[in-house]
Amino acid sequence: MKVLFVGDIYGESGVNTLAHFLPEIKEIYKPNIIIANGENAANGRGINKKIYKQLMTLGVHMITMGNWVWGHRELYEFIEDANIVRPFNYFDAPGHGYKIIKYNDKKILVINALGRIFMNPNLENPFLGLKNILESVDADYKIIDFHAEATSEKVALGLYLDGLASAILGTHTHVPTADARVLPKGTLYISDVGVTGPLNGVIGVDKDIVINRFLNGHSVPNVIADGAVQLNAVILDLCKNTIKHIHLESETVS
Repeated sequence: MKVLFVGDIYGESGVNTLAHFLPEIKEIYKPNIIIANGENAANGRGINKKIYKQLMTLGVHMITMGNWVWGHRELYEFIEDANIVRPFNYFDAPGHGYKIIKYNDKKILVINALGRIFMNPNLENPFLGLKNILESVDADYKIIDFHAEATSEKVALGLYLDGLASAILGTHTHVPTADARVLPKGTLYISDVGVTGPLNGVIGVDKDIVINRFLNGHSVPNVIADGAVQLNAVILDLCKNTIKHIHLESETVS
């Protein structure tokens, strides 16, 4: 059982980048299931129905979200029946915090969770909530997208749930980490998969806008960076229990 997990898709650039590289990835790695984080897919904030349909057409089986899950109010209209999981630890929200993908005779549980450090403290404790879901939901494989800011929180969660989850994959910071590994009790882990979209922006945004904020404290609306692109993902072999980071770049995408 091979699962491709694509890191945060950032805007139209990210969607086009995925479309550009996916045939090559499928040819090389032959994933059975494709999961992608889509919380920045619609111009950096949220997802809309058009982009959702684009990702489904590309062959994505499940979309995970994050702190910008409600960036497009349109999501309220279709999330209930969509192949989307939003962070489970909102106390009261539409949609589902976890879903099961069925592949042949196997069930793959996909869970989305938000961290609380440097983000939103008004959330259910992800440590306790995830442990409860992992112990109460029956599935052959259990994959968590932990959308969090602090690497300390991500590493701690990985070690806390080691052996209960098949894989814990960090998203949100958009910068890939070099710690893809198998934890001591067998859980596949990476602190952050990385962004899929602009290569030379600042986590997706035009560099001049962000640099100006640091220099002058003056903010203007975000614009997605243009130019070269990157794809960041991991391929999980859940039978062999291996994880491999994938990083691809291109100067242009069609």
